[in-house]
Amino acid sequence: MNVSNPAGFWVRLGAGILDSIILFVVLGFISFIVYGQFFIDSFSFIDTFSLLYYLLLPIFWYGYTLGKRALGIRIVRVDGEKVGIGTMLLRELVGGFVYAITLGITVIVSAFMVGLREDKRLFMT
Repeated sequence: MNVSNPAGFWVRLGAGILDSIILFVVLGFISFIVYGQFFIDSFSFIDTFSLLYYLLLPIFWYGYTLGKRALGIRIVRVDGEKVGIGTMLLRELVGGFVYAITLGITVIVSAFMVGLREDKRLFMT
């Protein structure tokens, strides 16, 4: 099974924004119940929950997060198969680390790659 219709930049951005809004509201209310504040600056279980959302939900829900499901896109491996824990760890933790150490420059490069490449992928295989 090969990926036949890769998602472009705008639909990916929309799904990311939608996921962020959903997490902000849900975790804000949980934070308000637990800490008495809608938003807290320190690292907490709320941050851990957010990481687990992006890491584990696509594994158990066939590549979907809530935002991706709403916009009809999903995360798949290059061969079209379901993602596993290794794929998601590379995607979220290693990708986030690379974005952080390059001070966001690779975020811009990634956006151009998704927007301009015909296969909409970030890296060549």
